[in-house]
Amino acid sequence: MAALPSPNFGPRRGGVRPSLIVIHYTAMESCAAARARLCDPAAEVSAHWLIARQGAVEALVDEADRAWHAGAGAWAGLEDVNSHSIGIELDNRGAEPFAAPQMDALERLLAEIMARWAIPAQRVIGHSDMAPTRKSDPGPRFDWRRLARGGLSVWPEAGEGADPGDFAAAACRFGYPPLPLETLLQAFRLRFRPGAVGPVTPLDAAMAANLALRFGVDAPPAPA
Repeated sequence: MAALPSPNFGPRRGGVRPSLIVIHYTAMESCAAARARLCDPAAEVSAHWLIARQGAVEALVDEADRAWHAGAGAWAGLEDVNSHSIGIELDNRGAEPFAAPQMDALERLLAEIMARWAIPAQRVIGHSDMAPTRKSDPGPRFDWRRLARGGLSVWPEAGEGADPGDFAAAACRFGYPPLPLETLLQAFRLRFRPGAVGPVTPLDAAMAANLALRFGVDAPPAPA
């Protein structure tokens, strides 16, 4: 595993430990270009990890430090996401499938980070989850269901349809920041129902309700 430290980091505010993992795509033409930007002091952006299409994994910032990857946003009531998270950048322009070697490497890295910091699967999120008004990464081509099957993220177990009027409250209990309904729905579907259009459906509401029940801020603790 190569290491190429970025100068773009600082201490985690308040001395907090990372409790989130945020997944991004680079939206650049190559891994080399992304690496150069993430390590450029003038750019003032970085991430803890960068994974190339071919599966090479590079450490850019020590996980104990605060990388500058998330920006403005919130998740599960946490507003300084940079201080509370570890950021992973995937070499991908944003409109293409994620390469198999890259996904394999991501799964290995996620398992290591989650074990190292005791981060549960529901705290592995996308940039678009915590910043829905600004970001769309890792985008509709990212395979969240695959990560969930490996216990590296979560997926709803929707049953019967629910009241569409309850969707926004359930989505926010799961972790999404309180935003207008249209914004919440777009962010939720980008991750859990790519390609879905139109107003909130009973299926959207059921999926959000299931996630809120199992993983929301007021959900009961998981059995030991």
